[in-house]
Amino acid sequence: MSLNLSVSLSLVLLLLLVGGATPAELNDPQNQAKRRLTLQNTVDIQGCLVSSGDVGCGMFQCFNNNSCEVHGLHHICLTLLHNAGRYDSQGKWFVKEALRCMAVGLRQRFSCVSRRCAAVKDMVFSLQRECYSRHQLCDALRDHVDTMGDLLHFHLLFPPGPYVELVNFLLGCGEEVRVWVGQRLRGQCDQQWGALCGSFSGGCAFNQSHAPLAAANNSFPTAPLQPITEQDPTVLQPTRQDHAERKRDQQTNNNNTTNPSGHTAIPAL
Repeated sequence: MSLNLSVSLSLVLLLLLVGGATPAELNDPQNQAKRRLTLQNTVDIQGCLVSSGDVGCGMFQCFNNNSCEVHGLHHICLTLLHNAGRYDSQGKWFVKEALRCMAVGLRQRFSCVSRRCAAVKDMVFSLQRECYSRHQLCDALRDHVDTMGDLLHFHLLFPPGPYVELVNFLLGCGEEVRVWVGQRLRGQCDQQWGALCGSFSGGCAFNQSHAPLAAANNSFPTAPLQPITEQDPTVLQPTRQDHAERKRDQQTNNNNTTNPSGHTAIPAL
């Protein structure tokens, strides 16, 4: 990959890390870790997931409005399904199964994660990586990469979320796709920020061709997840770590009502 393309991707990462954070978050590194889904959000999302089907994009609408800013899943689904008509029969099957994998995984796993925004986002991003890879979405997109144009808009990458995870995935779909993605994002960056985009071309180079955006995966802690299987009931059961997190949450809530000083201990992450 050329230096200019590597630089364009490093610029995307820089702007994601800075542009996706508020001034309060930059001044308080623990601020993001403290954020949680509201109780009402949790109830609404859980009810929506239970009542939605596995086929189509209805399941992804459950995350359209939430306090953790997990946005884009519904738009990604609609775009993939809309463009699947241009793929061959195998490509259509890849898209359908990848989206179904995501829908089933969201229903199975949402009730088993804590309300911390970092945990919710990590669950969603891990599902994206797992389902896109397992169902060979690269093979469906490689010959029709232009159909991803509706999902590759620079403004959609702020704040970091499912769109960034999709871009990370596309960067691993081969050199042709990687170059197309990089050139498209660099062109949009030039349009919006002009000389600012070119100002990073002085001495930024990376050993791995898609390391910059891939590094965005480290924005949240990654925990190993069980494979999604509809027949395996164990994936519906909270893990010992989840029980421990819920117990710490309960203890923290008790301290809020009993501690006269008003200071609340933050559970360890």
